[in-house]
Amino acid sequence: MVTIGADRPLTEAFPKKANLPLVRRLEAVGFRAWPASSVQYDGSWQVRLTAGHPSNRLNSIVPLDPSDHRDVEIRLAKASRRFEAYGRPAVLRQTPLASPVLVDLVRAEQWTHFDETIVMTCDLAHAELPDTLDHLPTHDIGRFVDANLATDQVSPKLKPALAEVINAIKPPSGLFMIEDPQTGPLATVLCVQDNDLAGIMSLSVAEGRRREGLGLEILTSALRWARMRSARSAWLQVKATNAPALALYERLGFREAYRYSYWRRELSQ
Repeated sequence: MVTIGADRPLTEAFPKKANLPLVRRLEAVGFRAWPASSVQYDGSWQVRLTAGHPSNRLNSIVPLDPSDHRDVEIRLAKASRRFEAYGRPAVLRQTPLASPVLVDLVRAEQWTHFDETIVMTCDLAHAELPDTLDHLPTHDIGRFVDANLATDQVSPKLKPALAEVINAIKPPSGLFMIEDPQTGPLATVLCVQDNDLAGIMSLSVAEGRRREGLGLEILTSALRWARMRSARSAWLQVKATNAPALALYERLGFREAYRYSYWRRELSQ
């Protein structure tokens, strides 16, 4: 059993119904672990926008109370206009905290549904981590960002935006890399420790070096680091279609806590 609060256990198995208090806490630490540059509230809705970075987690409407659906059409239209001002389509992030009324509205308006993601948790205090090479975190954000963009095969033009996001993280963070002196970066991961919780972000392995154990090696280093800093539970987010990553996380004891997905309103509408 994983303890996330004084007496509140994390999920021990794949749940059929989300634990809403747990969802609220993981959503809160997730916002701190991956901070948007602009955040505005409309009731319990959080409108997150980051002009320089395309991540949906940084650019979405996030409802945080299933019962908050007052004036839902007016509020959704208002939030959508904020996205249009940035020249991008409005995106709604649907977690178990989203009102069914709001979800029915975007479905009726024919928004596009995409990217189902699983939020997983692990009992870090008692996890049996495999014996692998240990890696110490770097304090060089620029070097880490370069490595992450390279392993993810993302345009270097995103470097300023990604560096800004990482610099804005308030909780203690560990930046981990595996590099080859000849070929360059092989794997990266960012671990954000928020009190007793450790969030795993930006895990990436170079395409030509996958299935060699590098993901397990760098993830284990990050989890060991967090555990030494008294983190009791770990959490991460993974796309539901990423079977290799799911197998890796389940091997280490991660289990599903809840799922979220996105809805997008095309600008042409």
